[in-house]
Amino acid sequence: MNYKYFTSESVCAGHPDKICDQISDAVLDACLRVDKYSHTGVECLVTTNRIIVSGEVKTKARPNFEKIARKVVKDLGYTRKIYNFDYKTAKVDVLVHQQSADISKGVDIGGAGDQGMMFGYACKETKELMPLPIMLAHDLTRKMDEVKTKALPYLRPDGKSQVVVSYNKGRPVAVESVVLAVPHDPKIKKDQLKNDLFKKVVTPVLKKYSQKNIKLSKLIVNGTGDWEIGGPYSDMGETGRKIVVDSYGGMARVGGGCFSGKCPTKVDRTGAYGARFIAKNIVAANLADRCEVQVSYVIGHKDPIAKAVETFGTGKKSQKQIEDFAWSVLDLSVLGIVKGLNLLKPIYQKTAAYGHFGRKGFPWEKIVS
Repeated sequence: MNYKYFTSESVCAGHPDKICDQISDAVLDACLRVDKYSHTGVECLVTTNRIIVSGEVKTKARPNFEKIARKVVKDLGYTRKIYNFDYKTAKVDVLVHQQSADISKGVDIGGAGDQGMMFGYACKETKELMPLPIMLAHDLTRKMDEVKTKALPYLRPDGKSQVVVSYNKGRPVAVESVVLAVPHDPKIKKDQLKNDLFKKVVTPVLKKYSQKNIKLSKLIVNGTGDWEIGGPYSDMGETGRKIVVDSYGGMARVGGGCFSGKCPTKVDRTGAYGARFIAKNIVAANLADRCEVQVSYVIGHKDPIAKAVETFGTGKKSQKQIEDFAWSVLDLSVLGIVKGLNLLKPIYQKTAAYGHFGRKGFPWEKIVS
């Protein structure tokens, strides 16, 4: 890692794209609660007071797509007409159909639900074995969402963060600047907003990661000046437009597809989770300080057609020893990952904000003994 500075961003749970991701994964969870073998490929689009749910499913469940979508939107705080996107009045179009028989016949026998390549990554920059910039960015957006409920109730749904970290010899040494964007009640002046965010959001997050606090002048808030109304009225959203936010903040390569709305047969999701599990366990076992794992699949085929491990010169053992460990820690067939990581449970809506990796409670984050 030869960068002197590295930047990552994250978005709040009420960001338009994340609204869509959470609706898509809420549908998946609803299906899995009834039928753990459900197949889904569900995507959403949101714009001014409108929600479109589309895609394909094969399930014994009978999800109420409209009800699911409205509940997600309500829980994210879109409860006022002033937002021009309201859970009560938004028009909901449901355009979901049965899964293609050509896909189903390959998936039903344990084959991959699509082709593609996936990457997993881990490093020693944080205790979560994740890059520091993306972990800081996620915690800043999570903290902004937390303070909206009590400490800073004048904040409104939506928001973004961006963090610049300086590096020396491949290791993070300091946070150089923080960028926050969040809509708010226009009665609040920009100086108050900036000071409140500095005190209630930036300071506690940097402290959590043992980072020296930046100067107030290094915090940029709402770069264009004012921001009163966020959400789909300001910018339409779609499922799957935040794959870098969802993964490693740009520090590692990304595969070709998003995660949300896709059941475990879809290797865009399952393969990425399996690759993260292996990469994290390689670093946790002190076999390397940084590790990236790549896998690739063909639709209908059970096993990956290629797999590789890269440790960027940080390996502590021979490449063969690292690879032997990697391929022994998890069966990378589609069913091997699903069973090994226990993926047929309704756990996915929780993944759809603040990143899929570096968080407690998900099976792909476990360390093997």
